[in-house]
Amino acid sequence: MAREFQRGHKAKISDLTAGTDLYVGVQISGPGLTFDISCFGLDADERLSDDRYFIFFNQPKSPEDSIQLLGAQSGDTESFRVTLDRIPSQIQKLSFTATIDGAGQMSQIAPGYLRIVAGGEEVARYSFDGGEFSTERAVMVGDLYLKDVWRFAAVGQGFDGGLDALLKNFGGEVAEEEPESAPQQSAVPAQSQAPAFAPPSQAEAPPAPAPSFGAPPAPAPAPSLHTAPTIAGTPAAPAAPTSPQTFTPPGQTFTPPGAPPAGQYAPPGAPAGQFTPPGAVPGQFAPPGAPGAFPGQAQPFGGGTQLAPVPPEANVRVVLTKYAEAPVGDRWTEQNQNLVRATLTKDAPILAKQGSMVAYQGDIDFAHKGSGLLGKLTGALTGQGMSLMRCTGNGEVFLADEASRVFVIRLQGEQLYTSAQGVLAFDESLDTEVRRIEGEGLPGGGFFSMLFSGTGAVVVKTRGVPVVLPVGAATYVDGNAVIAWSAGAQAVTTTSLRLRRSGYARQTTEAVNLQFRGAPGNFVVVQPFEV
Repeated sequence: MAREFQRGHKAKISDLTAGTDLYVGVQISGPGLTFDISCFGLDADERLSDDRYFIFFNQPKSPEDSIQLLGAQSGDTESFRVTLDRIPSQIQKLSFTATIDGAGQMSQIAPGYLRIVAGGEEVARYSFDGGEFSTERAVMVGDLYLKDVWRFAAVGQGFDGGLDALLKNFGGEVAEEEPESAPQQSAVPAQSQAPAFAPPSQAEAPPAPAPSFGAPPAPAPAPSLHTAPTIAGTPAAPAAPTSPQTFTPPGQTFTPPGAPPAGQYAPPGAPAGQFTPPGAVPGQFAPPGAPGAFPGQAQPFGGGTQLAPVPPEANVRVVLTKYAEAPVGDRWTEQNQNLVRATLTKDAPILAKQGSMVAYQGDIDFAHKGSGLLGKLTGALTGQGMSLMRCTGNGEVFLADEASRVFVIRLQGEQLYTSAQGVLAFDESLDTEVRRIEGEGLPGGGFFSMLFSGTGAVVVKTRGVPVVLPVGAATYVDGNAVIAWSAGAQAVTTTSLRLRRSGYARQTTEAVNLQFRGAPGNFVVVQPFEV
């Protein structure tokens, strides 16, 4: 099954397929519109430093055949063959673009896509439509780029001007055309059968033996005339058709995309690997229904990827690289230790702390969530006020709260208690219930918590690195420092006669704390901060 991408999403090619011989198909159409679909081979500065790597209808392949224009086939308006391991080292990015030939604008286009096929299996698809654009006459659809390894990015960026303007944007030169020159006819190599790495023809599936490389048989369409934007040093005449090549694909198996790499947190001084909280038997501590120390995660908490140091002489581009957007994981992705990204669809909204949005991409709507679903907590009554906003639409939203550390906790039919003050965001599909722990001396006369149940994610925030404690016979926690605890742990208020008031950060209203009781395997999460 193809992995669906939205604008701005990125992924390693190795997470999509083990192959390096790729078919890239672009489908774009509109009433009365004609399109030129091209590929720009760019250097490390994202410039077209070598005109031979501008692949379009008048130059259908690169010198070493690592990038080839295949023509329309299998339902695609235009298609390319890209052999990643043959691309020379000076080419760092392949930008696939579509421009309107003649009058028109991108807001008129019908739903289209860019897809990647490997070994005859579609592994990635980015869909777009005219609603994402306005008066632009070109669009940068998607990129294959080299960053340690080859990666794919769904771009979807509109561009004013046509193919000539796009060529100049990438640093190419457009030669002056003679007024009397005849229009050039689109030319692509004439082929006979579908490539083995490409999708089968829609009319008939290919036979079991690997067919020779080429375009699928189809009735010849009416010739499409173009006035070629001639680049400096490129012949104006169409390239001569080449004879079919026999191609036997390497043994490839489709590898579904895995979870993105994520760093793992361990307390200072702890050995690498699985973290065992204090007092727990190594290898045996886990809450009910979870393989690790927290529901839905292999570690108690997951952190961001470790950032490599940057030399002081690095230029702006290099310095900013380490802060680039993290690769797409699932619906919730920890961008770094202080920022989380939620990927939204129209049928799956989220609820987040009001004012926690720091950026968003796409068509997202933010609305204040009143007291209907959750029974809004009021600060005057509980001392732990919480106002929510509902985020709906298609796109991505980045959430944070005063640079607090954020952690995504995934529930799979489980239950989890959190303090109201510790919640940043959660899936609206989760069942929620507000619970009050009565206690003399607590703010407002009680401690309010939220019980989450079902399948979905909760994003909690902490001040500093938290600690996960196993619940024992006598586990006491300051009510202002507790963040979350397992549903099997019972929380009660108590006055500890063995602690002086000086044992707390403040000396007023803090002689009362929470005692947690429960069977082995239960836990409580505490932050190193006093609210």
